[in-house]
Amino acid sequence: MSATLTSRHDAVVLYPSRRHVPEHEDRIHHDIARRIANLLGRPFDGVYDSSRHASGHWYFVPTDTVLTPATREALGIRNELDLFGGYADHPFMPTKAITHGLVGPHAQRPAGWSDAFVEHVRGATLPGRTAFSVGDLRIAAQQLGLGRHALRLKPVKATGGRGQTLLADADALEAELAQLDTESLAQFGIVLELHLQDVTTYSVGQLRLPGLTASYIGTQRLTSDRHGEPVYGGSQLLFARGGYGALDALPLGPARRLAVRHAQRYDRAADACYPGFFASRRNYDIAAGTGPDGETLIGVLEQSWRIGGASRAEIAAAEVFAADPACTRIWAETREIFNDSEPAPPDALLTYAGVDPELGRICKYVMVHAYDHKHAYD
Repeated sequence: MSATLTSRHDAVVLYPSRRHVPEHEDRIHHDIARRIANLLGRPFDGVYDSSRHASGHWYFVPTDTVLTPATREALGIRNELDLFGGYADHPFMPTKAITHGLVGPHAQRPAGWSDAFVEHVRGATLPGRTAFSVGDLRIAAQQLGLGRHALRLKPVKATGGRGQTLLADADALEAELAQLDTESLAQFGIVLELHLQDVTTYSVGQLRLPGLTASYIGTQRLTSDRHGEPVYGGSQLLFARGGYGALDALPLGPARRLAVRHAQRYDRAADACYPGFFASRRNYDIAAGTGPDGETLIGVLEQSWRIGGASRAEIAAAEVFAADPACTRIWAETREIFNDSEPAPPDALLTYAGVDPELGRICKYVMVHAYDHKHAYD
């Protein structure tokens, strides 16, 4: 049984802030909410119900970033100590749209857009642009050298690497433009980014539960879904008790150390440039790969201020830290396996195993390993 952290909430509730959550995610979300309740020494009171939870002080586990001041006020969420995830004023903020700048000062933009944020993260992101109109997207393609360089078109709300399109020339771009929903484009935007080869994706993040903060650095794993498409297959993460500074003391290789610095820069910019934003779960994906001229590039791809693919590993690490105050570093990893392509290890804790109506047969598990201080991690 994990040690109890500090919380004055009446109970922990799961808040469905997305219209639809796949079955496998829903199962894991419930498991995470129950485990957070155990960590906080509070009961788990199920899925939020506006009538049953009309009064009281609840700790929320939202399925997505909580949006708009009206929702936050209605739920009674005051700050990051009231939820596992994050809060943002505008729908575009918790997406990869904010990672890149617009094509110019007259580009279309939503209310609340921060040019200052783009300036703060310049150099910590890859070459790319965000557009909120078809015209601006064409200009972005010209600015980024489409035709001379391959570019990647990224829907800003897609997760797990899904929905992206590799563009080789203007004809390929026009074919994609013909299918865009211009209303959604104006609200959320779309990203055009330089395509890299031989990519390694790092994850840097932090969780802040009442009474416990932990930070981590690790790598993501790709796998193939039932259609043979490459998708997110899990994360192997090295956790350190404390803030981002705790990662500085780890024996990291140069690429991981740079990934941590880029993530910190992005994280600080969000706090500084988007008033009202707060998050207790902060995860940043950083890609390192080879650019079109053979140069090595590394930069933040996007942020996740919500429960995510690595969250089950985050909670597993938190449980160890809570149970053993002397423990300061630990490995935790998640795996996602499709179509019975490989068996789960015998010491793995299964978090989902079954046939999801959307993804087919899938197995998910989490593992925790003792920290090995003898090696640097490159």
